[in-house]
Amino acid sequence: MDDNFNDYFTDDNVPDEQPQVHQETEQEREEREIKEATIERRGNSVKMVLALIIIAMALFLGWWMWQHYFHPYRQSQQKGWIMSVSNEGTIFKTYEGAMISEGYVEDTIVAMHTDFDFSIASDSLARKALRLSQDGKRVTVSYNEYKGKVLWRGDSRHVVTAIDTDSDLVKTNPYK
Repeated sequence: MDDNFNDYFTDDNVPDEQPQVHQETEQEREEREIKEATIERRGNSVKMVLALIIIAMALFLGWWMWQHYFHPYRQSQQKGWIMSVSNEGTIFKTYEGAMISEGYVEDTIVAMHTDFDFSIASDSLARKALRLSQDGKRVTVSYNEYKGKVLWRGDSRHVVTAIDTDSDLVKTNPYK
């Protein structure tokens, strides 16, 4: 066997200098520990966008329900004669009324029928409407009109807020 080959395992070929180990500073060590301790999460932006979309949809739905069912879009008055007042409902008892307006009474061609149906919110107002329907007095009904009906408010989109007779209006009007 020939001994003319280089033996890599002998001490002659081992370098005298050891490789220098980089000494990390205090700040580098803290950054490395923080990086090792934190978990990188991917998809946070997608989750945030979905959460914002859901929140926006919930806010829009709440606003729409408030506008449609709980915020009156018209406050008006109707003059005429109350024909009937009744207490209706299975679970939610509400007062319902019907009225003939002045326009139908003055028109001689149209047959008489109730042209204005309404709901009454309070018991005291319902008693007053019942008394006025029995007396046959001409009244002015103030009401709020909603875009949608709610079970506990009544069967009509028109909810009466005040009922005044013509004699009440004359007493309160200082110009007459």
